[in-house]
Amino acid sequence: MTGKAKQSQKLLLFSLFGTRLFGIGTLKIREILPFQRLTKLPHSHHAVIGTATFRNSAVPVIDMAAAVGYPALTTEERDKASIIVTDIQRQEIGFLVRSVQQIIETDWKSVMPPPKALGSNAFITGLLDMDGDIIQLLDVELLLAKVYPESLDAQNVVLSDVQSETLKSLNILLVDDSQVARKQLCDVLDSKDITYHVTSSGDDALQVLLSQDERGTPIDILVSDIEMPGLDGYELTFNVRDNNALKQPYIILHTSLNSEMSLSYANQVGANEALTKFDAEELLQAMLRGAAEASL
Repeated sequence: MTGKAKQSQKLLLFSLFGTRLFGIGTLKIREILPFQRLTKLPHSHHAVIGTATFRNSAVPVIDMAAAVGYPALTTEERDKASIIVTDIQRQEIGFLVRSVQQIIETDWKSVMPPPKALGSNAFITGLLDMDGDIIQLLDVELLLAKVYPESLDAQNVVLSDVQSETLKSLNILLVDDSQVARKQLCDVLDSKDITYHVTSSGDDALQVLLSQDERGTPIDILVSDIEMPGLDGYELTFNVRDNNALKQPYIILHTSLNSEMSLSYANQVGANEALTKFDAEELLQAMLRGAAEASL
């Protein structure tokens, strides 16, 4: 592996309850605000405590501690708290946190996947050892899905018979460390009776790519998240493109980041496309473009 696929990742560290530290990638963050007076939202999830004004727009604010199962911040604690305004999955969301600590620089190779014993409802997507302190990286997609469950509803995309049969003929591999993102991807393909392989890590995805190639049934379309513990989407793409013996798939990097820098870097490491989650129509159309390229 050369340095071409390596990109450092900056994480904002913050606290929710006690001394435990949590982290979120800075590319997701638009701004950090001191707590401000909020406008209440009637009939909302208990963790949604109102809306804040950000650049002349109303942004919903979620008490992150309450959303993940810790005690909600009291009125007195809120006055000292911060609001992290994020841009995730095509929407701006504010997260109220007890305190913002610092920004650190790391890479996804240093991030360990969470223990399976935590179960499917843990809001943790990775763990990072920082001088003996374990930083927990939050699965923000899972958090948002719990607060806004309607966001998981599969979008009804209409395909022609030819388009549907074209996608059914492909060998497709999906990889994402977020269970919510995997469900969204799988639901879209399941709704069209399209078969696929699915993994939760870049390392497992690479093994599937190699084994399928050895069997003479190479992967035609690879849809991969970017931010993953271990082998991230950038490095996975670079590994695939660097393997001349491997039949090359059409690679779609799929990310919750609305960052032009992330999408630009995806193209630099060899991805055919980079999409922002989550739009089922865009995803299926990208797969069809991959099918068209494979038939040339």
